[in-house]
Amino acid sequence: MTDTDSLSEALNAISVSTELIEEELKPHLDTMLAALLEKKKDAAVEIARSGILPTLAQALRSQSCLSCQVALVVAEMAREAAVREPCIEAGLVKVLVPHLSSNNQEMLLNTGRAIGRICFDSSYQQDQLVQSGVIPRLVSIIREYPENEPLVNVCLLALCNLADMDSSREALTELDVAGILTFQLKRAPDAERRHIILEILGSLGASDTLKLQFAESGVPAALSEMIQGLQGGSDPHDLCSIKIASNLIVSLLLGDESMQKCFGEGSGLVYQDVLSWLQSHNTQLQLSGALAIANFARNDSNCVKMLDLGVVPHILTLLEQHVDEGDVSVQHAGLSALRNLAIPATNKVRMLEDGVTERIKTLLRSDMPPVQFKLLGTLRMMVDGQEEAALVLGRDAVLLARVMEWCEAKDHAGVRGEASRLLAAFIRHSRNPEVVHAVAKADGVRHLISMATSEHVIMQNEALVALAIASAIDIESVKEPFREAELLPMLKKMLEDPVGAVEVKFSALGLICSLANSSVMKVELNSVNMKESLSLLTDHSSSKLASQASSILATLSDTS
Repeated sequence: MTDTDSLSEALNAISVSTELIEEELKPHLDTMLAALLEKKKDAAVEIARSGILPTLAQALRSQSCLSCQVALVVAEMAREAAVREPCIEAGLVKVLVPHLSSNNQEMLLNTGRAIGRICFDSSYQQDQLVQSGVIPRLVSIIREYPENEPLVNVCLLALCNLADMDSSREALTELDVAGILTFQLKRAPDAERRHIILEILGSLGASDTLKLQFAESGVPAALSEMIQGLQGGSDPHDLCSIKIASNLIVSLLLGDESMQKCFGEGSGLVYQDVLSWLQSHNTQLQLSGALAIANFARNDSNCVKMLDLGVVPHILTLLEQHVDEGDVSVQHAGLSALRNLAIPATNKVRMLEDGVTERIKTLLRSDMPPVQFKLLGTLRMMVDGQEEAALVLGRDAVLLARVMEWCEAKDHAGVRGEASRLLAAFIRHSRNPEVVHAVAKADGVRHLISMATSEHVIMQNEALVALAIASAIDIESVKEPFREAELLPMLKKMLEDPVGAVEVKFSALGLICSLANSSVMKVELNSVNMKESLSLLTDHSSSKLASQASSILATLSDTS
């Protein structure tokens, strides 16, 4: 008799049987299992079509001594995608779930494999599993049998498939899942096991509650330890593990409480390891290190502490390594870290004294828009409220020439905007005639006038304030660019705009007030009939705006 005949005969015998007798069923199960294990073509589909699945479900429901073998048959069948839906329809998942409470490790293994394969690509079934309480059971099995490799693997794969669901995260929040996952990570026999655990941690780490739980349970430290152990090699699987783990640490630092826990006032193990990543030869670790520092630098006290501990030179050295033909992502992340570190005023002063601006100016030759954008933002943060820094950088002809180029970046509006904002910052924070003269000489005034018509109110205000300061302290340097750009008609239109923001109109009035104090510009203001526009504002609903308009109107009307 051929294998095909044997299987057909076994299926036929089960299907015509009116009563389930274990002794009679066992040899037929043996035949079915042999066909499945030998990978006989279409064996699984043939079994599913024979109509015996309800019989298998009944055998599992009755908790007979054949349950373990039946679970194995179902597990082997479910390798075939075509039979999964018939298994669900026959109620096999529902009768398998109670067997996850078995004390028999082989039964647990077969049941776990059967359920995992049947529900692999069915989100509805996965949700039903979670609702039936399968999550705590899977965690318990891993905890009870931590060294049964096949069983642990099945449970981890099941958790991996379920971990993306909100209901799973809620269930896992109640359990000490971090402890068992870090234990298994440390004893993972291969990269495949590591990656399953890392994927579970990554999915669960999206929850802020679990981020903190992970930090308190030592997950970031375990990941860092794993990275340390894998560094220096060239195995692609190990490099992949390093990438996933370092990215995961960066994401766990997005939670404020988990970040502080890892920082540990600058003495935390994870923070210390992150510093070493900045000096690594592995580009992925350099990137994750810079991103992690940017995350640690989310509050002033951490920023001050990190400066005390000497993080800045490491970031600068990293940036310099990547200036020519370097990694754009690393440069972007390094500049983000510097920018965050420069937010506290005390740090700005110290960073300027340490020559930070001089060193990051080496990045001026970068032709990558993301780096240009972040460099401009970092320089702007460095001069914010720092008169001396604004004076030094605002007179730097080489820097100004490069900024002018970026003010005209055709394909990157972000770079154009940041370049103009930096010009405005030089004038606003230095309030110095030398800076105004340098900006005007570099042809920067027209970019500030263009910025004043931006769709972003904050940029309009910054430009108008910078132009008001420039005209107040060095009208001779700016009056010609004002005429060429037709600034006065633009201001008139701005005042008369019925939907214009009040704060923008107020900044425009500040500029007009500054111009009205110049005899030459006063004549030009009258020539465009600015009085008319001002008169319209004298009864504006904003009393502050109306008062300012009236005051300027009086200045323009004064012929003395």
